[in-house]
Amino acid sequence: MLRNADLAMYQAKANGKGGYGIFDDSMNARAIERLAVETDLRRAIDHHELALYYQPIVALATEAIIGFEVLIRWEHPRRGLVLPEEFIPLAEETGLILPIGRWVLEEACRQMRVWQQRCLRAVPLMLNVNLSVRQLEHPGLVEEVTHALSLADLAGSSLNLEITESAMMGNAASTMHKLRQLEDLQIRLAIDDFGTGYSSLAYLKRFPINILKIDRSFVAGLGRDPHDTAIVRSIISLAKALNLAVTAEGIETAEQLARLRALGCEQGQGFYLGRPMPEPSAGAPRRTHPFGRIARVGVCNRRFPATVWVDRA
Repeated sequence: MLRNADLAMYQAKANGKGGYGIFDDSMNARAIERLAVETDLRRAIDHHELALYYQPIVALATEAIIGFEVLIRWEHPRRGLVLPEEFIPLAEETGLILPIGRWVLEEACRQMRVWQQRCLRAVPLMLNVNLSVRQLEHPGLVEEVTHALSLADLAGSSLNLEITESAMMGNAASTMHKLRQLEDLQIRLAIDDFGTGYSSLAYLKRFPINILKIDRSFVAGLGRDPHDTAIVRSIISLAKALNLAVTAEGIETAEQLARLRALGCEQGQGFYLGRPMPEPSAGAPRRTHPFGRIARVGVCNRRFPATVWVDRA
């Protein structure tokens, strides 16, 4: 009975302050399911079930690929491909996000170094890795990032770390210290989902921010909602005034791309430009993979089907 009361209490908390919860059998079923997922997630790293997918970030003027955002997927042996929104909240709640985040950093840096050794490019690619709230709060964050770079023999200038506004403001003093240390490693810092979180803009001059990422909810309204268009225009103008790069998320149509170009947006990502894709295995024929076709050595061709990786041989 006490366990059932606890389940009802947790449900009431999840529904918001000032509410109440009444136990029913569905709560017990959800608790059992949650425990099963948590148990599986604890084994996922050791069993090599987690995989990284890479979504291209392009220069909107030319559609040349300039980098990738790293996205995690869980290839569950029974459930199939599990998307991050289905397990990351649980990982955050249980603290599993720390070992998972550590693995993501190390694997992403390792893969980036492999690409650098294969690829001839006049302009280096950038790799964007998301940091969670728990990671940003973790005292050992800077040491873990430094370790990941060292393991891969990768320069910090190849890495962009993405954080949300709300995560950054959780403990402003501690966050400021960590971000300054990351800046010393030549790592660039991006505000993800800009415009949806913390209301004050004062942090833009206090924190060492390099990139603003326009939230997809504003991009979706371009051409349909004048308020969204005004917000996107304002974010782009603000970024330029502060000498920050700006990236639009969630570009899904040619019209959105055209409007962002007209507004002066420099960079973007979204399904129209390229879906997240896994890196091909060493034995996979690069000619048949979106990462493996190129028109000219060292040059990204148009759109995602263009190749960015070229063997030196």
